[in-house]
Amino acid sequence: MFTGIIEAVGTIAAMQPKGEDMRLRIRSGALDLGDVKLGDSIAVNGVCLTATELPGDGFWADVSGETLRHTLLGKLKPGSRVNLEKALTPTTRLGGHLVSGHVDGIGECLERRNDGRSIFFRIAAPKGLAKYIAHKGSITVNGVSLTVNAVEGNVFSLNIVPHTLQETTLDALASGVQVNLEVDVLARYLERLMLGEQAAESAPQDGGLTLGLLARSGFMR
Repeated sequence: MFTGIIEAVGTIAAMQPKGEDMRLRIRSGALDLGDVKLGDSIAVNGVCLTATELPGDGFWADVSGETLRHTLLGKLKPGSRVNLEKALTPTTRLGGHLVSGHVDGIGECLERRNDGRSIFFRIAAPKGLAKYIAHKGSITVNGVSLTVNAVEGNVFSLNIVPHTLQETTLDALASGVQVNLEVDVLARYLERLMLGEQAAESAPQDGGLTLGLLARSGFMR
């Protein structure tokens, strides 16, 4: 698990295709790897990867075909900047929110503009994720824990302060740029829990979280 508070910005040093999979070498920049062991998890642009080699200036990780299909890691290039965060420990400050590092989908930035000292962004999420995104809820964008300011359909808005822009790769986010998205893990588990016995069926009758399910669970009258 992670917090979505980025610890350092690294760079992609090498990409080695291995059939349908890939090996990545990431230079870790200012990220302290002194306490990292082989097999430890590190989030790269919000994607949980396992360190398989530790050459000294970074780490190697294997990326499965499944991960390449559902994230933007395969579209990176040597030299691409990436957000890095080590897995949390029992003593880690939970400054963001609980992040699993399992990307739910790919979004696209629709708008960027100045808003006082912060930058305002509008991002379109895949329509299937819209039900998990809530006003003043949490969402992870390229591994960064952020607060949703407003939601309209599958489009949500954010205001990102200068410090976050300086310490992450979000300073390069502009209209047309795609991003890895992870919704709040609690929302996903809540939906599954509310399905009750229907969760054991291969295809729940109501197709997931619906108005009918909310009504039956006592959330609507």
